[in-house]
Amino acid sequence: MTKPNEIAPSNNNEMREILERLLADDEDITARAVARRHPSINAASSITRSEPRSKLLAEYQQRQAEYRRWRARVARRSGADTATSLADKNIQIAELESTVELLTASHLAMLRAVGELGGFSKWAKFYEPYREARDKLAELGALPEATVSTMSPDHHVKPARGPAKKQR
Repeated sequence: MTKPNEIAPSNNNEMREILERLLADDEDITARAVARRHPSINAASSITRSEPRSKLLAEYQQRQAEYRRWRARVARRSGADTATSLADKNIQIAELESTVELLTASHLAMLRAVGELGGFSKWAKFYEPYREARDKLAELGALPEATVSTMSPDHHVKPARGPAKKQR
């Protein structure tokens, strides 16, 4: 059972579908417009007084405002300028994605090296106040998933010896 301020999963999906349709049709996204189309929400205040619903509505209103700003920019420019700008943006996006992949791989390698040296717990403690950063790194796949165990102090590895010298 959901609490009064929570959205039931089915209501959440229905509301999201309605918001997507309003966005796709470029109709003004308002609480009243959603309530008119929703099968179980009868009043706009049912959306505005519920924090999760209100947040979802605000998110889609923000997206619509951004789409409309972009559409206004494109309308003022020639087709060639728009195509050039779009190509430049695609190149920039590809470069940024490549950079993120490189940083993710290098970060992961660095953490594995730190973990092998027994210092992962120190790293984790350092990042403790930066929970959002750690969560974002985990979301990017930049944190190792293997369990790391520390080596005991009495565990010694014998150095490799070179080829035996001939005795005369």
